[in-house]
Amino acid sequence: MPKLLKLTLLAAAVVATGAYAENFPASGKNITIIVPFPAGGPTDNLAHDLANALRKPLGTTPVIENAAGTGSTIGTAKVARAAPDGYTLLLNHIGMSTMPTLYRKLAFSVPNDFEYLGIINDVPMTLVGRPSLEANSYKELSAWLAQNKGKVNLGHAGLGSASHLCGLMYQSALQTNMTVVPYKGTAPAITDLIGGQIDLLCDQTTNTMAQIEAKKVKAYAVTTSQRLNSPSFKGVPTLAESGLKNFQVTIWHGLYAPKGTPVDVLKKINDSLKIALKDPEFVKKQESLGAVVATDKRTDPAEHKKFVQAEIQKWGSVIKAAGAYAD
Repeated sequence: MPKLLKLTLLAAAVVATGAYAENFPASGKNITIIVPFPAGGPTDNLAHDLANALRKPLGTTPVIENAAGTGSTIGTAKVARAAPDGYTLLLNHIGMSTMPTLYRKLAFSVPNDFEYLGIINDVPMTLVGRPSLEANSYKELSAWLAQNKGKVNLGHAGLGSASHLCGLMYQSALQTNMTVVPYKGTAPAITDLIGGQIDLLCDQTTNTMAQIEAKKVKAYAVTTSQRLNSPSFKGVPTLAESGLKNFQVTIWHGLYAPKGTPVDVLKKINDSLKIALKDPEFVKKQESLGAVVATDKRTDPAEHKKFVQAEIQKWGSVIKAAGAYAD
């Protein structure tokens, strides 16, 4: 091919790509954010809040679509198969790092079938107990656990859920096994915790804060490296300071696009995401739920992907050690 023709074609490609990004999103065409969990849950609520914060930088408010089922794999697969044009995005949590180990067969590859757009937030976890539990502090809880080995019921919101992962880490740190009681979601797990059918639950602050404030459950510890700066968690220690060294679990959320989405479109979405993460109303809402909006280098696509790859290794070891496979 003549050199002049090559340069002409290259220039045309650059112009076409730039024009595509410049006109993205097209007037009258919706951007859809797929949430692979039921409506009303913490990830769904985050998606709606983020969509509102994206309205100004994107020029349109993304539509939220819930595609729940099988530990978030159904909705995630739907995005992997979607047209790579920037109009279908995925908002998922830490499950992106656990699915590769939990499920022996997946219809997609987390490392290879997605474009990474940035981490959105980090949500601390809380270890909470039934209101009738005798222990009133983590020190007392430790003594109670020692006295009741083999009798403790630990609930979680389903295979691969945040509470399931935290429970695995907690049992591993204690080097003990509890009777694990799985539920189909956080709501029924918390209902049974309040009712005394289970003893303990480790779940996100976005799920437990209201119950803690209402004194319907007992808060024993948080899973962050430092205590939470929130009135709801005043006096609640970290698990690390309570004797479980290096115990740290936060549930992060990230934004993704199908592999092959044009680079300029990805940049437009990432630039818009970074602006949205500084939106005062969005930040205030997240802080009110105990979540921390991402401001570090993980908001950059390359660092986001690097972070997820490290998390896949971290959680893979925990899941394999526990033998907690989905199939």
